[in-house]
Amino acid sequence: MLNKIALVAAIILPLWNIPLIVRIVRRRSSRDLSIYWVLGVWTCLALMAPSAFTSKDLVWKVFSIINFFLFSLVVIFVLAYRNAK
Repeated sequence: MLNKIALVAAIILPLWNIPLIVRIVRRRSSRDLSIYWVLGVWTCLALMAPSAFTSKDLVWKVFSIINFFLFSLVVIFVLAYRNAK
């Protein structure tokens, strides 16, 4: 039961990146986000990814795959809208 709850949380938690992307697109700006923070978080995710992708722990693997994909989209949108007016 605990693993099922953790798996659901592992799927839901990274989905919080979607409202961030929507906010960037609607405002047409990512100026309120630190580029150092965004790239720092993405770098840490990229460094942890090999461990997660090869892990036998389903919760860790699912969370990492979804989070890495969605946060990569955040990085793309932050960089794309960085100098937008």
